[in-house]
Amino acid sequence: MLYTRLRKSPYFWKSRAHGVAMYSVYNHTYHPRHYGDPVGEYWALLQGVTVWDVGVERQLEISGPDAFDFTNMLVPRDLNRCDIGQCKYVFITAPDGGIINDPVLLRLEENRFWLSLADSDVGLWAMGLAHAGGWDVRIAEVDVAPLQIQGPLAKEVLCDLFGADVLDVPYYRLREFTVDGMQVVVSRTGYSGEIGYELYLRDASRNAGRLWDAVWEAGRPHGLRPIGPCHMRRIEAGMLAYGCDITLGTNPLEVGYDYSWMVDLDQEADFIGKAALARARAEGVSRLMVGLEMSGEPLGTYNDGSMIEPFEVRDRSGTAVGTVTSACHSPRLERNIGLAMVPIELSGTGTDLTVVTPTGIREATVVDKPFIDPRKETPKR
Repeated sequence: MLYTRLRKSPYFWKSRAHGVAMYSVYNHTYHPRHYGDPVGEYWALLQGVTVWDVGVERQLEISGPDAFDFTNMLVPRDLNRCDIGQCKYVFITAPDGGIINDPVLLRLEENRFWLSLADSDVGLWAMGLAHAGGWDVRIAEVDVAPLQIQGPLAKEVLCDLFGADVLDVPYYRLREFTVDGMQVVVSRTGYSGEIGYELYLRDASRNAGRLWDAVWEAGRPHGLRPIGPCHMRRIEAGMLAYGCDITLGTNPLEVGYDYSWMVDLDQEADFIGKAALARARAEGVSRLMVGLEMSGEPLGTYNDGSMIEPFEVRDRSGTAVGTVTSACHSPRLERNIGLAMVPIELSGTGTDLTVVTPTGIREATVVDKPFIDPRKETPKR
């Protein structure tokens, strides 16, 4: 595989042909941010079906005789509860409990895992741990690149592409399919809060253009539209973005993921950060990520570059106490919303705060999150 300092997704030229208006860099790779109309893309996601070039989500494969035990050490979730053919949203934690990455984990075989990585490097971390610990594992970035098909008509597109059997893939499960001789792992996952699938194409460097064309032809009758990652929708859903909402300086409890499912401190196996997270549970945390509603004119779409750095949060006395890490104007709610890290004593629903934005100071109130579909029923339909 050819590497450059800034890489192109295997789908780069196909997505670019649709008129990408802005790129960001994600995992050292050019990432389509939007195609000129982020609000229109938002409504297409909510009302129709969309395709996203997410080849930036590098696939780190962990395989070999010790792959299960090694991967179970990397993540706080107990992988004894992860079947072959199942996916899990996981954190990869540091010794102090900080979050290194928050990938989707795919278990393809007893001792073969893919980590579909967010925007931070994990490969060297895993290789160093494997070498230092003498683990019998192979760790490598594989030639696999995902596309996301998201929106209420996603099932129709997938049926036309793979056949009706694709509807048998349950939420957060995966199956192998073939289309036009191409091997594709299809998972019922996504980063939208809507019905969605991710198509993990094997031999992506050779086949990406063919898969894009096949998806496009299957989606054409359903009004398929290419979009960037819809941050307005993911903020509505309370989904976190690595590098802003979560970083190495945050731990799972601070960002609102309690220990009932994302961090299993009762499992027999040890994992990196277990002792630190056990202390955090026992002592409690001093800050918490909350939902905020903010007054004033629309803040923008987030995709449009309207939030290039965190906003300062102040208490009612004007003292700086925290940061808004993601914010946008929700077209559906018709108000400004965001995720913010604030002191635990200011995290209660109904707490009044102020937020310093580039266009002035806004009144803000702590509200429950997710802002929409709090039980996350929509993507499970």
